[in-house]
Amino acid sequence: MDKSAIISKFEPQKDNMLNILHELQNSNPQNFLTTEDLKLVANYLNTTYSSVYGVVKYYSMFSVEPRGKYLIRICKSPLCNMVGDKSVLNDIKENIGIGIGETTDDLMFSVEASECLGHCAEAPVMMINEGVYKNLDSKKIKDIFQNIKLNHKNTD
Repeated sequence: MDKSAIISKFEPQKDNMLNILHELQNSNPQNFLTTEDLKLVANYLNTTYSSVYGVVKYYSMFSVEPRGKYLIRICKSPLCNMVGDKSVLNDIKENIGIGIGETTDDLMFSVEASECLGHCAEAPVMMINEGVYKNLDSKKIKDIFQNIKLNHKNTD
């Protein structure tokens, strides 16, 4: 679907900015918003480019840099930190070779930190795209990445 068609699904009201930005980002195979995307949104909503850019930079779910097909968010809340987010990060690095703020060379994975994923009772937690993975340990993390890599290989 072209970008104009995505934007036109919404009324041209500033209240729709977040939904429009999500749709545009989700339609991009590299999971990010381009300068052109931000300009289109600004024009459509009759606002400034800097207003749209400010919203994008404020919310961690948006990016202006290319990201991997699988976006991994690691919970950095105090509780997850106490029960093992450092070991989760180490296990992720061991399985895919990158840490927070990095993307694999093949653009398959990106890792980001999130303040809270809202599953404190089941910490440590991470999200991969829309999926939430709870009560993580080294074996679960290894299995998750093996399954993703296997499924990715089978869809190529």
